[in-house]
Amino acid sequence: MADTGVVETLLQRLEKVDGGVDSLNVASSLGTDHQVIVGAVKSLQALGEIISAELRSSKHWELTEEGSDIAQQGSQEARVFCSIPLDGVAQSELMKLSFGKIGFSKAMSNKWIRVDKGHESGPRIFRAVENIEDQVREKLLLVQKGNTSQVDEKDRNELKKRKLLSEVTVKSYWITKGPSFSTTITKQETELTPEMIATGSWKEKKFKPYNFEALGVAPECGHLHPLMKVRTQFRQIFLEMGFTEMPTNNFIESSFWNFDSLFQPQQHPARDQHDTFFMSDPALAREFPQQYLERVKKVHSEGGFGSQGYKYDWKIEEAQKNILRTHTTAVSARMLYKLAQQEKFTPVKYFSIDRVFRNETLDATHLAEFHQIEGVVADYGLTLGDLMGILHQFFTKLGITKLRFKPAYNPYTEPSMEVFSYHEGLKKWVEVGNSGVFRPEMLLPMGLPEDVSVIAWGLSLERPTMIKYGINNIRELVGHKVNLQMVYDSPICRLES
Repeated sequence: MADTGVVETLLQRLEKVDGGVDSLNVASSLGTDHQVIVGAVKSLQALGEIISAELRSSKHWELTEEGSDIAQQGSQEARVFCSIPLDGVAQSELMKLSFGKIGFSKAMSNKWIRVDKGHESGPRIFRAVENIEDQVREKLLLVQKGNTSQVDEKDRNELKKRKLLSEVTVKSYWITKGPSFSTTITKQETELTPEMIATGSWKEKKFKPYNFEALGVAPECGHLHPLMKVRTQFRQIFLEMGFTEMPTNNFIESSFWNFDSLFQPQQHPARDQHDTFFMSDPALAREFPQQYLERVKKVHSEGGFGSQGYKYDWKIEEAQKNILRTHTTAVSARMLYKLAQQEKFTPVKYFSIDRVFRNETLDATHLAEFHQIEGVVADYGLTLGDLMGILHQFFTKLGITKLRFKPAYNPYTEPSMEVFSYHEGLKKWVEVGNSGVFRPEMLLPMGLPEDVSVIAWGLSLERPTMIKYGINNIRELVGHKVNLQMVYDSPICRLES
């Protein structure tokens, strides 16, 4: 409730007039802040139809802080003129004054001063006229006194350009008597108590009406992280498209399944410690499908299946090294090998969404630990066109339509493509994934039929989430710098199916 004294004074003033009063005028006459009067108006409106208040807005000109200073001391150009003695002053000395630079420029434009660049002691400034009229100050004084109409619009705009004047929009209330106007305020009851019912006093009481449009207090509850919301939506889209989820519960993977089975040579830079996290315990894997391992070894070192291989000495010791998996394609390799062991091949569509680990340099778009979304389709006669079509269908379901494909190189896919999406926050194209058609050197050693093609793609979960939620730095989405209020405030879902 507003100050009772202010409320009563406002009602008494309103009683004495036939029409109404302006809240600004009331505040001015009482010598109080306008917001105090606005508070009194709101309080009276909450009590019913005691008053009527119409919000009005008006514009007027006010002096800025710099404008008020000039109205008191004079414009910069006038002060520069007054600072120049009859025998002139060195330009360097004049520029040391706080108003020197602006005042010099304006005084030169007004032809009040002149510069003697050939003076023996350096550039020297002299008065060019005997007297001046400080029109800038005079116009500001007119505005200050409330005579803005006497200043031309052109002059007002010029003063505004110099940041000496500002046009201010003032909002006020036009207050009139309401149907239930009274100078005495009766407190409205907010609760019907048992005592009121028992005594019958409720009949004489005035109750405050319920506000059925008021929002209730939000219940305390947990909130899903945006990353988990988008993950759920990705998963739902895969299931709608007929994909089966792959088991991805093994963060630790052998180099064989992570690299060698994908036809990635053992000297590849990605297998270096600068890019991969190696395990110290257990350091080595021991169990492999021996016949499949021998075929992988042969295709690497000697070639086969129409390929000449890499022609190097393939070592089981390198394949045994345990690592934190660098991609979920290792899971895809295991699933495709399992598929190849069936008596009769059946087309499949697999997907997975889980964490992978890479020894990356942290920046706005890279983390050492992130989520990878992977899709794999195995069928007869699949082409790159099928892959592009699936990717367009997939991202359209996410509401991301700005896609670009760029030719790329991967050891285990040919042809290969990088997938880019436009990030409105970063104002640039951001890579969101990689894709391609698995090479025969990877598929045929597994035992898959020669006429079966497998298209696959790996996408980041974090970057599409950043695009959808307008987050520019991945460290604000994942990690210790996450703003928990962002998790609380974020919508239930931002994606459109």
